Amino acid sequence: MNPSFELKRAAGGKYMFNLKSANEQVILTSQLYETKESAEDGIGSVRQNSQVDEHYQEQLDSNGHPYFLLLAANQQTVGRSQMYSSRAAMRKGIASVKKNAQAAEFVDLSVRVHSAGQGVRDAG
Repeated sequence: MNPSFELKRAAGGKYMFNLKSANEQVILTSQLYETKESAEDGIGSVRQNSQVDEHYQEQLDSNGHPYFLLLAANQQTVGRSQMYSSRAAMRKGIASVKKNAQAAEFVDLSVRVHSAGQGVRDAG
């Protein structure tokens, strides 16, 4: 399997996406977007900003678990990671986003779904 951005509809008719690694693990989740076009722009922002070290913001949740945010040039959050067990694991997550975001396929799960349950794949 190739890395992919999976775009889908969320509650309330909004849109969101996940960046998945080649092993199908979610490595970054977007915010909710009002329109499909805005979500697609968010994917473009992840592709662009994923290569800029300064756009990653390391965080700790209230229980001390590390996670990271990916910020756009305007400092808006374009993606959030899962929670990690350690800072070292979180840094591997950042490296995975850097590695996978550029070449990830676009999979639109917000549209028609054929009998195998997969959305429409697009290489770019």
